[in-house]
Amino acid sequence: MALMNAAETPIQAQAAAKALLAFWRAAGVDMDVAEAVYATSAKTAAPVRAAPPPAPKAPVARPRAKATSLVDNAVALAKSAQTVAELRAVVMGFEGCALKATARNTVFSDGVDDAPVLIIGEAPDRDEDEQGKPFAGAAGQMLDKMLAAIGLHRQTNVLLSNTIFWRPPGNRAPTPGEVMTCLPFVERLIELKQPKLLVLMGKAASNTLLKREEAVTRLRGRRMSFSSEGLALPVNAIVMLHPAYLMRQPQQKRLAWADLLATQAWLEELGVARVP
Repeated sequence: MALMNAAETPIQAQAAAKALLAFWRAAGVDMDVAEAVYATSAKTAAPVRAAPPPAPKAPVARPRAKATSLVDNAVALAKSAQTVAELRAVVMGFEGCALKATARNTVFSDGVDDAPVLIIGEAPDRDEDEQGKPFAGAAGQMLDKMLAAIGLHRQTNVLLSNTIFWRPPGNRAPTPGEVMTCLPFVERLIELKQPKLLVLMGKAASNTLLKREEAVTRLRGRRMSFSSEGLALPVNAIVMLHPAYLMRQPQQKRLAWADLLATQAWLEELGVARVP
């Protein structure tokens, strides 16, 4: 009896032979010679090679020209502004960020243009979007009380702005593209003002402008600095917890108070005039 016919593959033939040997063994046949023959045939049988996997498809390059051109345009427009007022007008007329189409208002700044203290927040929320001012609503009221405790007021010695100038739908987090499109204007604002102290409120502002990845709780209260190509010297910077975060986590207000005291001490060293 042949162990393999023309239609069988070597693997199929081996399986059939192995089953036949098992049957003989169960019937009491002496299998020493038969198993030796089977082992030899298994080693010499030609292996069946698996079909090679298909070659991976080359990744399709996604067009980036549009995103790059939007950022380049933002950089050019930002550099064209020579005053804070001019920069405000440029941002108001900028059409390169899709968020503007769904927002009610452009939220650029509030306070005094030539103030010695510049505070940068995150993206506008509903209250800011409705009023067209950064740090509006309940969070803004909390911030005003915090600043007043160390002699800072948006009416006299503080300018407030954001890292994003239009509210993302549903208060979602801004995309990296939206952040990069607005960033040239934020950096230009700092370059034009060259504030005595830059206060970065929250994770988005601190991570974006300081190019750091740490949590805001690890960055807060430390004396840091902001640098850019348009600045001859770095600008003093400090990170604080955002008032909206403090409203959600009131137990962290003790940390905010410690940061306010640290800010007050630094302002005194810098000779910044404050209002009781």
